[in-house]
Amino acid sequence: MISQASKPHREWLYTRRDFLLRGGAGFGALALAHLLGGQAPAAPRPPIASPLLPKSPHFRPRAKSIIFLFMEGGPSHLDTFDPKPLLNKLAGQPLPPSFGKVITSMGEAGAPLLASKRKWKQHGQSGLWISDWLPHIAQCADDLVVLRSVWADGINHSAGVCQMNTGSILGGRPSLGSWVSYGLGTENQNLPAFVVMQDSTAQVVNGPRNWSAGFMPAVYQGIRIQGGNEPIPNLNTPEGVTAAQQRGKLDFLNRLNQRYAAEHPEQSELEARIASFELAFRMQAEAPEAVDLSQETEATHRLYGLDRRETATFGRLCLLARRLVERGVRFVQLYSGAGSKWDAHSNIEKNHGELTRAVDLPIAGLIRDLKQRGLLDQTLVVWGGEFGRTPMSEKGDGRDHNPTGFSMFLAGGGVQGGQAIGETDELGLRAVTDRLHVHDLHATLLWLMGLDHMQLMYLHKGRPERPTLNEGEPCRRVAERPTSV
Repeated sequence: MISQASKPHREWLYTRRDFLLRGGAGFGALALAHLLGGQAPAAPRPPIASPLLPKSPHFRPRAKSIIFLFMEGGPSHLDTFDPKPLLNKLAGQPLPPSFGKVITSMGEAGAPLLASKRKWKQHGQSGLWISDWLPHIAQCADDLVVLRSVWADGINHSAGVCQMNTGSILGGRPSLGSWVSYGLGTENQNLPAFVVMQDSTAQVVNGPRNWSAGFMPAVYQGIRIQGGNEPIPNLNTPEGVTAAQQRGKLDFLNRLNQRYAAEHPEQSELEARIASFELAFRMQAEAPEAVDLSQETEATHRLYGLDRRETATFGRLCLLARRLVERGVRFVQLYSGAGSKWDAHSNIEKNHGELTRAVDLPIAGLIRDLKQRGLLDQTLVVWGGEFGRTPMSEKGDGRDHNPTGFSMFLAGGGVQGGQAIGETDELGLRAVTDRLHVHDLHATLLWLMGLDHMQLMYLHKGRPERPTLNEGEPCRRVAERPTSV
């Protein structure tokens, strides 16, 4: 028992339990010292080669980067790029039996045909037919290759969007942007190789699965940035933190992560996280300038429609896309109508009228801007959705999903503009000549980038996987001089 006289010295008389309790924090310091390499300074680690370093294509590429303008929900080809006089002639009547049985997503295959209220004109020296919903894009007609005979397998949005992005109606495969990043790397290690932006905060159908790397290492997945005044939040170094301090914190995190990654090589997400930390550090030097639209002239802002309320949102995305590919980003995907807003089951006049006004001027501005800067030849612009719309009506004034025949267009990237390839039948229901499945489309885009879709391979669990599921052929006509529209 401790006497009253000894109480002043109680603070240095500890039981074994006191010792363990008070010294517990010190054990963490021992572990930390071990992680940091003990008292001796850690030997410098050899630099890890980035999997996104530039790689040689299979053959001479026509394009160096892709901007994919995705109209989510399915724009109507019958009201934009594929005029069908017979449709208006038979409007109000049922689909003729000669067109065969039709399966629609909403089960209204017997609905009467719906006329197109559009006014059509031939544009440019090529005479491409484009509707009055796209007057600004129409002025770029001689730069466009309109693919009028695309078809897909997905009849609903989830399957259709998934296939247009990954080649499969089932989730889990790498996106097209991931395959391009895997096959070619990127020219700018200080910016992401694959960037995704959308015109609202609404959820795109399937969400991040659309830009996922699937079974490939996660480092190849797309990085989504925002389209507002702060495209990349939390990018700037906190005030009072020096670059050396930031580098030191990152090095410490990397040592911890790399130890864990060495013990768990199957977890590619951790490797992607390590790479993302490194990329974020490098982006702090270059990305703020890349996304700073205030550096652009007022004339450029007007070109993209940033001075107009209805076009400013998508115009900002298009201008950001140009600035990114200009700085070496390999693949940029922009979503218009995020949340399937192009899905015009009813009131297509209002639905498509508003959406086309929002994107027409910005897209035309993008094509013109790329062209005047000498970038269009090396940048492939792709426009389209997951499918088209039916000639039959739905709810009296809308159109249902139509994956059996629809239109997309390409511009730049080595294609020979001013031509239309393929046809749908007289009512625009099915692709009938020069049919291009989504696998053919993807093979074509890869071919323009200098990649053979059958040579671009990733071994997954011992099985060779390819971007087009071992199917498809590139449509080389897109790069040939047209003979007629």
